[in-house]
Amino acid sequence: MVRAILHGCNGAMGQVISQLAAEDPEMEIVAGVDLNTDPKNGYPVYASLADCQEKADVVIDFSTAKAIDGLLEALEAKKLPAVLCTTGLSPEQLQKVEEASGQVALLRSANMSLGVNLMFKLLEQMAPVLAKEGFDIEIVEKHHHRKVDAPSGTALALADSINDSLAGAYHYVYDRSQVRQKRDPREIGIQSVRGGTIVGDHDVIFAGTDEVITLSHTAYSRAIFGKGAIAAAKFLAGKPAGLYSMRDVIG
Repeated sequence: MVRAILHGCNGAMGQVISQLAAEDPEMEIVAGVDLNTDPKNGYPVYASLADCQEKADVVIDFSTAKAIDGLLEALEAKKLPAVLCTTGLSPEQLQKVEEASGQVALLRSANMSLGVNLMFKLLEQMAPVLAKEGFDIEIVEKHHHRKVDAPSGTALALADSINDSLAGAYHYVYDRSQVRQKRDPREIGIQSVRGGTIVGDHDVIFAGTDEVITLSHTAYSRAIFGKGAIAAAKFLAGKPAGLYSMRDVIG
């Protein structure tokens, strides 16, 4: 049995993970952390991880970027591993994650779904072949109207997977409205759509001469992210300090 503390437990994803964990005989949420300390799911809820007294094997984080600095400090103090699912982290926060991974085991992923992580692998194989043939690369991501960060962490991770496979030769363009010029062949365009209740939709478009290849992933519910987070938590419990990813989980 893996015992977890759920950071951001009363948010939308926190509720999904609480339900999934309640149905999983190998996972138990022993406490939650949230600014809203209402114990909605039968376990105690604290305003900060530092206040939490329950013993746990791992922390699952689905909170907000502004909560990450305090979380990392508490993880180091308590020597607790954590699955970091929160997106929209600043470069400074990403550096702090890197530094904290020298003290505790951290698993960070821009997207917790199995399908998206397989998509990363496929793009690393596709991009060098298609870029060599002059295909333009565009990414379009769509999310619900409550999402505050744009582009999504997943869209940036998709772009990074492509660019890493191309020796970092490309740059990212998020807005062409102020520029009146021909598209740079060495750019990856990233566009964001916000509306309704779209859970998550990502299209990577390779546009060549007389042909287009599109690699797509659509999330129909938040449950896919919750299942991935729980699988990651089971994987991370007991691991030595270091920075891990979903690739380590799926093999």
